[in-house]
Amino acid sequence: MPDSPIPGRRERKKAATRQAIADAALELFLEHGFDRVSVRDVAEKADVSTTTLFAHFPSKEALVFDREEEVDAALAAAVRERPEGQGVVEALRAHALKTWVPIVTDPRRESFTSLVNGTPALREYAERMWMRHADALGTVIAEELGREPDDPACAALARFVLEVPALTAGRDDPRATVETVFDLLLHGWR
Repeated sequence: MPDSPIPGRRERKKAATRQAIADAALELFLEHGFDRVSVRDVAEKADVSTTTLFAHFPSKEALVFDREEEVDAALAAAVRERPEGQGVVEALRAHALKTWVPIVTDPRRESFTSLVNGTPALREYAERMWMRHADALGTVIAEELGREPDDPACAALARFVLEVPALTAGRDDPRATVETVFDLLLHGWR
């Protein structure tokens, strides 16, 4: 894996501002509800202008899903930067265990999920985002395997993999659930 360059001060300040906006938004949305909080409320709480807010987030809904680009990049990296000899499914299993299990066990997940599920605009945004992730991951898998970008097997694998977080929610042992799902993907139904 190539070493990532250390971000400069300007990039760090932009990232800190973006995170402060996202944190302020989520706090307000969880406390008052998505529909009862304005973009101006979020900007004031984060101590930025609405222009600055929109420079970091294209919509009010995007404030809730502030890690959308990071998720796409991490999924692509899990496939593209996997160790020599490791298969795509095993690389995605390792990614799920490393990144998704901690999210599923985060105590804030329940309130976040309630916010999204209880807000039609957020549910719709989440569904569109999920489809974008599935399409992007399917394309990356196809590229890595030397297949056509719209290969149905690669698209299906991407969609199955992206269901793993939902399948682990509420389970006593999310790690075991991840392992079970990936064993099924690797070996089929027994």
